[in-house]
Amino acid sequence: MKYNKGAILRSIEQPAIRDDIPDFDTGDTVRVDYKVVEGNRSRIQAFEGVVIARKNGKGARSSVTVRKVSFGEGVERVFPLSSPLIDKIEIVRRGRTRRAKLYYLRELRGKASRLKVDTRRQEVDRASARAERDAAKDGS
Repeated sequence: MKYNKGAILRSIEQPAIRDDIPDFDTGDTVRVDYKVVEGNRSRIQAFEGVVIARKNGKGARSSVTVRKVSFGEGVERVFPLSSPLIDKIEIVRRGRTRRAKLYYLRELRGKASRLKVDTRRQEVDRASARAERDAAKDGS
């Protein structure tokens, strides 16, 4: 008897896929609010940086690598997108890139490591946020 492994995997992964993750790509600057557990207390810690890689597409096993420079030291963190520890992801700025993986940013320092802003996508975001705000104002 033959099994369709793809269908079995999809049926297992389907409940774990989150629908509250915004649509972003490499080069975008994002702020990830991550739940950190210290002993018996938990708090939310923000990690803001540039998305340098996305792996495994849009499924339950997808992850993003976010890079920031903190006190002159480059810090990278890999976030599994379907993790329940991610509180929210907020897009700060849209970056314009021509590559899927931005590992070359690791060698760049200072102003050389900045990416151009994708004004077209940023204006689309602003228009949709304005429409949501107007709809919420009219609804209340």
